Amino acid sequence: MVTSTDPSLDGSPYQQYLYAYPHKTSYRPLRPRPLLADVWRAEARQALFLYVHVPFCEMRCGFCNLFTRAHAPQEQVTAYLRQLRRQAGAVADALGGDAGYARAAFGGGTPTNLTADELTELFAIATDVVGARLPGVPLSVETSPATATPDRLAVLAAHGTTRVSIGVQSFLDVEARAAGRPQRRTEVEAALAAIRQARIPVLNVDLIYGIDGQTAATWRQSLEAALAWRPEELYLYPLYVRPLTGLGRRAHGRADWDAQRLDLYRQAVETLGAAGYRQESMRQFRRADVPAPDGPDYCCQDDGMIGLGCGARSYTTALHYSFDYAVSVGQVRAVLDDYLGRDADDFRYAEFGFALDDTEQRRRWLLKSLLRTEGVDADAYRARFGAPPAADFPQLALLVERGWATDGGLRLTAAGLARSDAVGPWLTSAEVRRAMTGYAPR
Repeated sequence: MVTSTDPSLDGSPYQQYLYAYPHKTSYRPLRPRPLLADVWRAEARQALFLYVHVPFCEMRCGFCNLFTRAHAPQEQVTAYLRQLRRQAGAVADALGGDAGYARAAFGGGTPTNLTADELTELFAIATDVVGARLPGVPLSVETSPATATPDRLAVLAAHGTTRVSIGVQSFLDVEARAAGRPQRRTEVEAALAAIRQARIPVLNVDLIYGIDGQTAATWRQSLEAALAWRPEELYLYPLYVRPLTGLGRRAHGRADWDAQRLDLYRQAVETLGAAGYRQESMRQFRRADVPAPDGPDYCCQDDGMIGLGCGARSYTTALHYSFDYAVSVGQVRAVLDDYLGRDADDFRYAEFGFALDDTEQRRRWLLKSLLRTEGVDADAYRARFGAPPAADFPQLALLVERGWATDGGLRLTAAGLARSDAVGPWLTSAEVRRAMTGYAPR
C-alpha cells in the first residue's frame, strides 16, 4: 500500500542534480578492460552524440566540481590536443566506418580557454578523425565571459556552431565573487555582445540562485539583465556546496537555505514565463518562439554517446564508461597526467564504468524522461521494454498522492518539477546509491 511519507522525499529538495544516470561516482575499474570494438559491436551507431571534453579553465569557480584544471601550462594544453587526436583515432577505428553523429558538444572545463588556432585543431579532430559532420549537426560549445573573444567566436561560427552557452551565474559583481567566480559586469556584457555579433543562432545564459547575500531583488536584477539580451535559452541552477570545491571548504549552515532557493526558483519561473519562455525542465527554459534544435533525430534514452578527452563519459545501452573521476586540484592533475602519458593502444579499451542490467536500463529511461516537462511517453516505454512504466515502478503513485505528478506518475506537476533534485535521487537504485556512497571523493 502506498504511504504518504518517504525519508528522501521529505528531506531537502536539493539532494543531487541527476544530469546523468548513473552518476560517475558509481563507476568502478572494469576488469578485464573490454575492447571498445566489442562494447560497440551490437550497438546502433547511426545517431550518436559526440562530446569532446576540454579540461582547462582560466579559473576554478568556487561551486565547480567538474573535471578541470585552471592555469594549465601551454605545453600541457598542446600535449592534450595531441593525445586527444590519438584517442579519437582509436575510437573511430573501434566504431568502424558506419558511425554517424546527430548531435555534438564541446564542454569542460572551458573549450574557449583554447586559442583560436587550438579551437581550429579541436574541430579538425572532430571532423577529420571522428567523422562528425560539423557543420551539419547541432553543436553546442561552452564559454566564459573572459574567453568569449571575437577571434575564438569567429572559429566557432565558421565551423557551424549552433549554440553557445556562457556561464554568467550572476550579473552582480558582489554575488559573482561570493560564488567564487570573480568577474566584472562590464566583462560579461562585452562577452554577450561578442556572441551576438558572431551570429551564432542560440545563446544560452547560465545563472545561479541561492548565492550568499542574494535576495529576491538582486535575483530579479540578474534575470532582467539576462533577459535584456533575449537569449534563446536560459539554464538556472540552484547553488550546491560540494566537497572539495572552493565553497565546499566553507560551512553553509543556514536553516532556511532550502526555502530561499525554492522561493527564488518560483520567482524565476514566474518571471521567465511572463517574458515568453517555456520551461523544459527544472533548469532549462527556452524562448517560446525558438524551435527545438533541428537536425537528425537523437534520443538520449535510446542512442549512444561517444566521449573524447579526459573527463568525458561515453555510453551504450548496457555500459557507461569513462576515465577516472576527480575533483580536488591534485587528483585532477594526477588523472590528467595519466591520460597524457598513455600509449595509443590504451584508448582501444574502456577503463572505468558501470554495467546497466535490464532493470537499470528501464530506470535510466524513466528518469531521463520524467525529469523533463513532457514526462514519460508510456507507449514508447512499453515498446522498448514490453511493460507499462507503472508496472515496473509502482512507487510513482506516491508522487501523484503528493501532488507532484499526474498521469499515473508519468508527468511532474509544477510542484514536482521544483523538486526534481529530490525525485531523481529517490528513484535511484539501491545498487547505484551504494556505489556512490562508497566512492571516496578525491
